[in-house]
Order: sequence, then C-alpha cells, then structure tokens
Amino acid sequence: MSSRKSPGITPAPPEITYTNCRRCGTEIAGLDGRYACGVCGWTNHYSEGYRPLPTAQDDPDRTGPHRR
Repeated sequence: MSSRKSPGITPAPPEITYTNCRRCGTEIAGLDGRYACGVCGWTNHYSEGYRPLPTAQDDPDRTGPHRR
C-alpha cells in the first residue's frame, strides 16, 4: 500500500510558444518561452522563460533522502 501524499495543487501544463531564432531567424517553438533552434543550435537562457521551472521537490516521482 502506498503512503504517498496527494499533491495540493496541480501545476498548469507548459504552454507551447513560438518565436524566431535570434541567430538565424528560423521560426522555432518552445515551452513557456524557453527555446532551442534545431537549425543553428542557438538556445536562450532558462531564466528568460515565462514562469519558474519546477524544482526536484516538485517531482512526484522523486526518490531519495530529501524527499518531502
């Protein structure tokens, strides 16, 4: 029997966003404003995203000594 706690609030799924690559101009898609261009390899910094990234503690499948 599992003793796993039910999560409080389920986070919203990521939003697919689109922009042009800053290096080569190719239209690219990303998740929540985080992009990687498959043509030239450009990526934007993770901090440019539209919302904070989840932490390891937010992962319901996380295992280890520091699990909530």
